[in-house]
Amino acid sequence: MKFVVACYGSRGDVEPCVAVGRELLRRGHDVRMVVPPDLVSLAEAAGLAAVPCGPHAQAVLGAHRNFWTHCFGKPWKVRELIELRRQVGEPIIRCWEEMSITLRSLADGADLLFTGLNFEDAAANVAEYYGIPLVTLHYFPLRANGQLLSFLPSPLGRSAMRLFWWISWLGTKKVEDAQRRELGLPKATGPSPQRITKRGSLEIQAYDEVCFPGLAAEWAEFKGQRPFVGALTMDLPTDADDDVATWIRTGAPPIFFGFGSIPVESAADTLAMISGACAQLGQRALVVSGGTDFSRALQFEDVKVVKAVSYAATFPACRAVVHHGGAGTTAAGLRAGMPTLILSTDLDQTLWGVRVKRLKVGTARRFSTTTQQSLIEDLRTILAPQYAARAREVAARMSKPAESVTTAADLVENLARKRRID
Repeated sequence: MKFVVACYGSRGDVEPCVAVGRELLRRGHDVRMVVPPDLVSLAEAAGLAAVPCGPHAQAVLGAHRNFWTHCFGKPWKVRELIELRRQVGEPIIRCWEEMSITLRSLADGADLLFTGLNFEDAAANVAEYYGIPLVTLHYFPLRANGQLLSFLPSPLGRSAMRLFWWISWLGTKKVEDAQRRELGLPKATGPSPQRITKRGSLEIQAYDEVCFPGLAAEWAEFKGQRPFVGALTMDLPTDADDDVATWIRTGAPPIFFGFGSIPVESAADTLAMISGACAQLGQRALVVSGGTDFSRALQFEDVKVVKAVSYAATFPACRAVVHHGGAGTTAAGLRAGMPTLILSTDLDQTLWGVRVKRLKVGTARRFSTTTQQSLIEDLRTILAPQYAARAREVAARMSKPAESVTTAADLVENLARKRRID
């Protein structure tokens, strides 16, 4: 069978889709990937044919960080907020148009279109045009529910999410109308989430049910349309793994620090803050730079900086993990049974911070409000014995990475096969 897998965003957005694509390829299917230009190499390393689409994701991520930092820190400065949102939105609109053209070309003759969180609406229109099944991948509960916004009463939380999707749709309605007109489809009369669900698309939830108690029961009416499979990762080794393992064995288990693909504003200040906090607590630090360049920052004793590591190999050897709150990194920490501190820079990361606190495996705050003193206090909190014990309890209830990928691929394969039979 022929599958087209389209995704856009940071590595955390793209790797789950690549993981499923790789498994489908292993099963003998024809798989074509659509990814940002700077992540083509990730898909190709998995043996997948990949087509670049849109601007480099890294170029968009800094603007994304600035918008949410301003939104949480200075929401009353509306003009600045609008300008920052424009800086995020303009390349996204351009990417929508390019994604539509690319998918229309690749999906001709495909058995199924599989898409990540970003641009699922554009992909849904192409799937509707060709009359083929659509699979969407979500790494936190995007469809209206009463669990995600847990600080609100459930009915109000559901209403707030529906309102968010209506406002988002109004912001992209012009470009979506143009796409649907080009495809010969009727003009949409409501947000894409409603249309995707109504069409019977498979909406894979790539996180564990344990993170959102009560969500499965709330969504039972959809009869398997929103299955929980757990976080999807390829667990790829890195060149630094052996060196890091050797360094860890030379002393006490370190605290892991990682900030994902979105670069921090000041590498020097961040590294100094980490070193100062860990020195005061008598801890070692392993810093994974990700999208941040720490090469010009002053280096400190008992602080090791590397570009990337295998979380699966490294986390179990650490004492705790501190990170940005990306869905994949959060899942890796929970699976490893690690007490967690989330220092978020984005909205979905902030929501994962709330989950970590509700699971009682750690705590969270905005990275932009973090100081050396607050970091010391937060580290003291998560290093308390009860957090380690609770983290081990939660780890026992988490899905296994290999099983998650297998389950997701089974669901995709079965939907495509059912369509062929019908």
